[in-house]
Amino acid sequence: MKFNEFNYNRPDLDIFKKDYQENIDQIKNANSVKEALEGIHEIQALQNEINTQSELAEIRFSINTKDAFYKKESDFWNEQLPIISEWETDYYRAILNSPFLSELKQEIAAPFFDIIENSLKVFDPTIIPLLQQENKLVSEYDSLIASAEIDYKGETYNLSGLTPFMQSTDRQERKATSELYANFFQENLADFDRIYDELVKVRHEMATSLGFKDFVEMGYARMNRLDYTRSDVEVFRREVLEQIVPLSTYIYDRQAKRLELDELKYYDLNLSFPTGNAKPIGTAYELIQKAEKMYSDMSPETADFFNFMVKHDLMDLLTKSGKQSGGYCTHIPNFNAPFIFANFNGTSGDVDVLTHEAGHAFQLYRSRWINEPELIWPTHESCEIHSMSMEFIAWPYMDEFFGDKVEKYKYAHLSEAVTFLPYGVLVDHFQHEVYENPTMTPEERRSKWRELEKQYTPWKEYDDNEFYEQGGLWFRQGHIFNSPFYYIDYTLAQVCAFQFWERSHVKEDDSFWSDYLNICRVGGTKSFQEIVKLANLNSPFEENSLSEVTQAIQTYLEAVDEEQLI
Repeated sequence: MKFNEFNYNRPDLDIFKKDYQENIDQIKNANSVKEALEGIHEIQALQNEINTQSELAEIRFSINTKDAFYKKESDFWNEQLPIISEWETDYYRAILNSPFLSELKQEIAAPFFDIIENSLKVFDPTIIPLLQQENKLVSEYDSLIASAEIDYKGETYNLSGLTPFMQSTDRQERKATSELYANFFQENLADFDRIYDELVKVRHEMATSLGFKDFVEMGYARMNRLDYTRSDVEVFRREVLEQIVPLSTYIYDRQAKRLELDELKYYDLNLSFPTGNAKPIGTAYELIQKAEKMYSDMSPETADFFNFMVKHDLMDLLTKSGKQSGGYCTHIPNFNAPFIFANFNGTSGDVDVLTHEAGHAFQLYRSRWINEPELIWPTHESCEIHSMSMEFIAWPYMDEFFGDKVEKYKYAHLSEAVTFLPYGVLVDHFQHEVYENPTMTPEERRSKWRELEKQYTPWKEYDDNEFYEQGGLWFRQGHIFNSPFYYIDYTLAQVCAFQFWERSHVKEDDSFWSDYLNICRVGGTKSFQEIVKLANLNSPFEENSLSEVTQAIQTYLEAVDEEQLI
């Protein structure tokens, strides 16, 4: 069965609520652990049905935000999911109050109980209207981003479609299209400011009404930071400032010399090479064929996985009018199916997003043995280890995608992963500032962004672009609007992925693959630091944790002859 044959039916939630309550009562009144587990398994089936239908609606709406039916269904789920959270709260409370709790902990992995405890901390029926308002605001942001229709040289592009021109070897074209990109945000500045201002206020009200000091505390619980704290993150941010910012400065200085520019402007940063960035060879269909061969050659496990994705048409990759921006992977439980969403635009990012989201999808495919919906995914920072590492694990096959430009691709891929880290921790630091100071005005928030930007990304020169100079670049970062505090996860995972890169491509340590398979299989049955340990990686929260891999990256980059990069 192909994805377009997956049947969507809006469920009768009155019936579901009744079934939920009957099984909650069974858990509460169970006379044995077996009876309690039977109630849990019945509710898991209900969760899977709800998640299947809500995911189908959201996927199809994201593919075409102009589809009136799925717009209506998306609105329906935005209203109902917070209400369903109340049922789940009762379910989780019944488990934690069960006289068979110790026996249940022998049957279900420990993170499940940590996660449901967090769920009880971050939900109360009184905040349902606030959760519904939050969902509406996030949908408004997504629709605003998807509404971009930018005219350039007689054609109309969305934000993703404009990206190739922003990497042009013609500096005037880079500048012109970068300004068009920024102008969309400038023209809609009042709406972006308003949406985010309302989101901050809604989230702060939720947090304080639930007894949290601020939304930072609530956000950490929401994100299930199971085994690290705010202070651990601060250590990591310092490591990035001390180790990664200097390496990033080296990369950009070398880039400026390669481009024969005295100084890189913001519109130059996306062009790594004077003859142009490496681009994948072939149509979107041909890239899928190459990916199919790559995963067939990589291992029996990846071959089985990718054949499944192709057979069931579980990828939507082309950019088109009305399609949401960005890329994601999600899970459709009742079909045991991952789904990959992307916006191909003819750049190397097409290969990056394919391998990245395939890393997520491979983990989901490997974790299908897990019964608990809460554990099919790991927590977010662990999820990103699978995806970011897969980008580097795919390196030996990149000549098929890039031909004689493969060394340019590898240099750019690695160096861009390095320069991403300061930006990633900047996004996280900014959100701490925002939610610790919720009364800031929109102007003060933008000013704070620009202040932090100068600290973490000192190479940003905006050439008098008013919108960026006043601190508006973060408008384009959807995570800030729709997934607060989901960004440090990428950076934590990136330094773990660097260690997989070092083991596989520098140390030639073949054991990396069995470690990677192991962490994909465990899903969310282990916490972040447990997964790091299982993978035989160093924790990013230790002092000087980045020094070895940073040196390995610099040595690799310095060894690349500039002749290969022209």
